Amino acid sequence: MDTIERIKEQISENTILLYMKGSPKLPSCGFSSQASQALMGCGEKFAYVDILQNPDIRAELPKYADWPTFPQLWVDGELVGGCDIIMEMYQQGELQTLITETAAKHGSEESSE
Repeated sequence: MDTIERIKEQISENTILLYMKGSPKLPSCGFSSQASQALMGCGEKFAYVDILQNPDIRAELPKYADWPTFPQLWVDGELVGGCDIIMEMYQQGELQTLITETAAKHGSEESSE
């Protein structure tokens, strides 16, 4: 499977997905830290991909997404945006609504762990 196929699969299999540097508990850059904190503040589970561990994804995703920077938040197969957009939405209460409604919509489809 090539890198683009892997990206498409990750996006389709994870309703709420954050491409970031590091992990939510140990972010490797300030922007990824802010984005993951905002997402965690929404109170729903989300998946993440550490692009530092996946240089092929780090190289290919900006071209696929037509978005040059990280982090990147994908919700329901759509690119929401990067850190500035995530933080703005969070401060206005829009991110919480989007994440909560998306999680509720897909809650019955996904198996609980």
